[in-house]
Amino acid sequence: MGNSHAQRHGERQRQYSFVSSLPSRLKISSSTVNSPQPVCRFRHCFPKTIKRATKQREMRNQLCSNQEEEYETAQVASYCWWRLVAKFEECAKLKSEMPLDLSKITPRLKVLREMERLALVAPEGLDDLRHKLFAYRCGDFWVPTGGFKKEETDIPPVNTILLVGFHNAGKSSLVNLMYSVFGRSGLVPFAQTTSEFGRTTMSMEEHNVLRSMRSGFCVYDTWGFDYDQADECVKEFSEWVTDGVHHKQVCKQPGDSELREEELGVPSFRSFSKFAKRRVNCVMVVANVSEICKASKAGDKKPLEAIKALFCSPALRNCKPILILTHGDKLSTEERIDSRLKICEHLGISETTGVYDIVCLTEYGFLADESDPVTAYALTESIYRALLISDGSHLPKRNFGDCAFLILSWLMCFLGAVFALLAHFFSKIGRKRIRTL
Repeated sequence: MGNSHAQRHGERQRQYSFVSSLPSRLKISSSTVNSPQPVCRFRHCFPKTIKRATKQREMRNQLCSNQEEEYETAQVASYCWWRLVAKFEECAKLKSEMPLDLSKITPRLKVLREMERLALVAPEGLDDLRHKLFAYRCGDFWVPTGGFKKEETDIPPVNTILLVGFHNAGKSSLVNLMYSVFGRSGLVPFAQTTSEFGRTTMSMEEHNVLRSMRSGFCVYDTWGFDYDQADECVKEFSEWVTDGVHHKQVCKQPGDSELREEELGVPSFRSFSKFAKRRVNCVMVVANVSEICKASKAGDKKPLEAIKALFCSPALRNCKPILILTHGDKLSTEERIDSRLKICEHLGISETTGVYDIVCLTEYGFLADESDPVTAYALTESIYRALLISDGSHLPKRNFGDCAFLILSWLMCFLGAVFALLAHFFSKIGRKRIRTL
């Protein structure tokens, strides 16, 4: 015990003697030798060097902060494109007015307010809305209407969202963006955007954009219609809505009879029975706003009229379609907003409700939600709205009385046709007898 105390005392004496042998300007206070955090006096050795290093560090931090601010400003300007419009300041002033004067809200200001709403909600609302879609099961958004219970409603296992539009509208690129936002697929393209025939999708493709076995909805990518054959396209589209669709269903238009199924890469007709037939619950009409704008400037109203024929199709009387405007990034800010207003006015719909401006992307890459939250949120909200429409359009199940009434009506029609045929037959016999007499 005494030897250990003597050893510690000797070690302490050696530390003191070492400190006393140092020059006065390099000395460390003896009171801080055994302290847990000794105070060093080396800072008095090179004061100019320390000041220079501190100044350089401050300049470097300031430069980094300026670069980060410039990057954030450029990034915000890229997806908040509407803030460059001339009347955006008027929209900001209108927000501050209390009470709000509704007479001053023009259609242009409504669009600006809608875009500001998306930008305000997107940072925090994207994850919440995405979580709702992941947890969604078909019928979750159903509300009681018409006095029917949910158990009495014919709810399919999966809701079907149908993407329709004309050539180069960006339907396949939109599907790839859904995979990026919902499925976190990154730059992996799932929908084919080009083919060896120079066209887009040649057959219908069912996509599980959530990449989940428990997904409550699916998205169908369809054939791109032709502006010159709008009437035939609307007729084919009406058959899809009425009869339903299935995966790998061949989309053939007039003039395509020479294309064989083997050339299209579609399985044989016998394998079609293996795919489940889906009832169309909601339709998204995808329109190339850049193409419509350029055609309108050239005096060609054919694209605008074709979009109206498709959007206002009689097959969609009981289903509210959603309008998706793509390729708007190819236009200036003024042209982008003016084209949206012109299309909505021509279709007779609201310029803010059920209309979404989404940047269309090529097959080489597409924006993720981290770089453009406004586009990602607009896409997510459009799917959410489509599911609300789908769950609100489910019809009640057919009971025994409905089946009996249907069978009786068919029987009456058959009997009517039989009696009409008999009347025509006996009338001919009567005429022959009259002639012989």
